[in-house]
Amino acid sequence: MKTYTLPLFALLFTLGSLTAIADGYEVGDRATDFRLKNVDGAMVSLSDYSDAKGFIVIFTCNHCPYSVAYEDRIIALDRKYRDKGFPVIAINPNDPAVQPEDSFEKMQERAEEKAFPFPYLFDEGQKIYPQYGATRTPHVYLLEKSDGDHIVRYIGAIDNNHSDPENADQHYVADAVDALLAGDNPDPDMTKAIGCTIKTKK
Repeated sequence: MKTYTLPLFALLFTLGSLTAIADGYEVGDRATDFRLKNVDGAMVSLSDYSDAKGFIVIFTCNHCPYSVAYEDRIIALDRKYRDKGFPVIAINPNDPAVQPEDSFEKMQERAEEKAFPFPYLFDEGQKIYPQYGATRTPHVYLLEKSDGDHIVRYIGAIDNNHSDPENADQHYVADAVDALLAGDNPDPDMTKAIGCTIKTKK
């Protein structure tokens, strides 16, 4: 009996762990670093930013109308918080074989057209977004540096009105960063990301 009980327990434990990984991060988890190609051809990692207090990591893309609607607000977030220690790091998680508008070449064109002041990275092979648990574009993960780790402090939407920034009255990401800068925890620390589904081969 013991011969079967232990392996079964180990199997169930392993499956449970894999499920947790597949589901991505929760607030309070330690986020992985990454090394992804920027539109300028350079490889970028979180560890490159030695003076940063944290990061506004945003999974976004070229083609999604929700992402396009938020581009100017993402630029504004970087300009407001970069010098305060929380730069934007944008990542395109889509498979260009499924959505050609999200190819690396199209990313370069869009970054130049909009004069993105932040890195716009390509998740080649779609290895990073599943670790984070991103499901939409845009999908935000606010990270805070703590004892060498990157701790997830907020997950979700940028604000509560994707179509009309003038009528957004809850600025989730800005409020979350302001809370961290003040030494507080974001409240709310999780909202529902609204946008296009991430494009991957089935």
